[in-house]
Amino acid sequence: MSHLRRELYLAFRNRTDNLTGLLFLILCGILFPLALGPTPALLQQAGPGILWVCTLLACLLPLERLYNADADDGSLDILQITLHPALIALGKILIHWLTSGLPIILATPLLAIFFQLPLAALPVLLGSLTLGSLTLAFIGGMTAAITLGARRSNLLLPLLTLPLMTPSLIFGTLACTTPVGPTCTANLSLLAAIFLLALPGCPLLAGASLRDARS
Repeated sequence: MSHLRRELYLAFRNRTDNLTGLLFLILCGILFPLALGPTPALLQQAGPGILWVCTLLACLLPLERLYNADADDGSLDILQITLHPALIALGKILIHWLTSGLPIILATPLLAIFFQLPLAALPVLLGSLTLGSLTLAFIGGMTAAITLGARRSNLLLPLLTLPLMTPSLIFGTLACTTPVGPTCTANLSLLAAIFLLALPGCPLLAGASLRDARS
């Protein structure tokens, strides 16, 4: 719990950095409808896919700083004395999603208005984006640990993370663009399955990478 409190304190102290993704999503959510025009059918068809891509990119922005500050000032070495590296990674991932991913999800209903999405589509959209952003947080936490200390890690991080998120993007978008029914449920189930695979695996791999990076 002390680790989570520390990470939450650091996240709020650097809250300006955490708002970068939210501002990016809001700008994209406003600019895309202006570029597509006022046609409701086009906006409703393209809206879920655009919101999915923008959400993934917005959640990706703060990931580069997930471990860097602690690695630079030596805090990461001290944390590994008292905590298993996987627990360090898990705490950072959860707080990262809570302070960066969750505000982005909460802003989605407002942006859905710009795409003229019906209210009935919001539960599936929010559910799929929640699973997707959580999956991205875990995969991103793993890839951020893998690239820690690497040269040009700011380029390696998206190159490693985005291909791994492609299945979630496909299933999440399909769930939002198909009518509520068996097909939609199947896509959401596949999206949830990917998250459940990432939940135990990514912190373990991230912990191993953190241990090797500081050894």
